[in-house]
Amino acid sequence: MSNKKEFKKNYNKLIDELQIKLVHMQDWVIENDKKVVIIFEGRDAAGKGGTIKRITENLNPRSCKVAALAKPSDREKTQWYFQRYVANLPAAGEIVLFDRSWYNRAGVEKVMGFCSDKEYIEFLQTTPDFERMLIGSGIILLKYWFSVSADEQVKRFEGRINDPTKVWKLSPMDVESINRWEDYSKAKDNMMEHTDTDFSPWYIVESDIKKKSRVNCISHILSKIPYQDIEHETVELPERTPADSYERPSRSRFNYVPEIL
Repeated sequence: MSNKKEFKKNYNKLIDELQIKLVHMQDWVIENDKKVVIIFEGRDAAGKGGTIKRITENLNPRSCKVAALAKPSDREKTQWYFQRYVANLPAAGEIVLFDRSWYNRAGVEKVMGFCSDKEYIEFLQTTPDFERMLIGSGIILLKYWFSVSADEQVKRFEGRINDPTKVWKLSPMDVESINRWEDYSKAKDNMMEHTDTDFSPWYIVESDIKKKSRVNCISHILSKIPYQDIEHETVELPERTPADSYERPSRSRFNYVPEIL
């Protein structure tokens, strides 16, 4: 077996096992009225979305939500900066995954000049207090930074350009980020310096190899949430009783979707 095939086999096995554990973790969150917030940050095309997809694809969407907020509206711009993020925080028994978060102010807003220096400094100063309050309210808060190299980022951008199912992911802002690599690096370093705290640390995910970053991140999430398996009663399906008194209406009365396969 080639190394590539072996790697893929090991990845598929690991991701299947981890997704089963994620289901057990969600059961524990629901059963114990826990509140979980997981933040995914990183450069464009760093692999955040793919990891989030693998986390959520087998979970109950009623109690696991992804918050991927668009740019603030004119009204939201006049609100307390954290306000629109607070509106997306979990209630008891819920998990919220932020695909980018309030840390937009420390990254794209700072680099692209979408916020003033005063707003930027205030964000760095107040974010630890904000996160301390979240944790104090009972929220389990985890923060992940996906670290991708410059060459790999460009490679992924090129892949998006040539893939009609992914070209929507590539915005003018993404293209501009190539020219501002060093500015984003400095902004990330300053963000880490001010917001990587003992009570709310950042965890860095090496993400040049997508599959590795996914299993490493999910495994770490599971290690940081003290869940226990919840026992459920065994479900037994009853035997179907023949419906002697029911006659199905003629198919000609309904509009069926044409079959192309």
